[in-house]
Amino acid sequence: MFMTTYDFWSPILFSLEIASISVLIVSFMGIFFGRLLYNKQFKGKILLETILMLPLVLPPTVVGFLLIYFFGRNSPIGIFIEEFFQQSIMFTPVAAIIASTTVAFPLMYQSVKLGFQSVDKDIEEAARVDGANEKNVFFLISLPLSFPSIISGLVLSFARALGEFGATLMFAGNIPGRTQTAPTAIYVALESGNMKLAWSLVISMIFISFIMLILTNVIPKQKP
Repeated sequence: MFMTTYDFWSPILFSLEIASISVLIVSFMGIFFGRLLYNKQFKGKILLETILMLPLVLPPTVVGFLLIYFFGRNSPIGIFIEEFFQQSIMFTPVAAIIASTTVAFPLMYQSVKLGFQSVDKDIEEAARVDGANEKNVFFLISLPLSFPSIISGLVLSFARALGEFGATLMFAGNIPGRTQTAPTAIYVALESGNMKLAWSLVISMIFISFIMLILTNVIPKQKP
């Protein structure tokens, strides 16, 4: 079947844009929660961490259902958003960002937490003895020493956001040129019998994912 340049590049570029924005969001969220929880002990910590990691193991359709439940037009949050912005966020690029961010966050959080846990506590304590406050200890010692794990988390989160399908399809839909990502475009191309487009998108996604996996193996070996 016929394939235009737009048919190929539109979902690819949109997926890269959504994944990039999602990674920017999860980087701040992952560092915040990772630093907040990695060495803290309190009642309910296990429950909180389980909730944070839950999107990693839930079926994508369940994640999509929950996003619709919490952000749909009939939910309190959805009603507030629609009244404030005069439109629902469902079937918009914002919905695609939320879906990708939700499924990518656990990978970033886990990587960041492991990075902070790997930092030598004696180095942090020595800095405190020398007069450094907690802010300086974090930004000048903990964060730089955790940098390889943080970068690894960013790469894994980007790859996960790029490949998100189920939750995005349910929450953001599959509107060409607006919310259609590469995974949903592959699905539609296959269903319609457009194998040329399907193969082009599949090969592109394999190539990008291959580069992501190489980066996860190379970057953590670098010295902070």
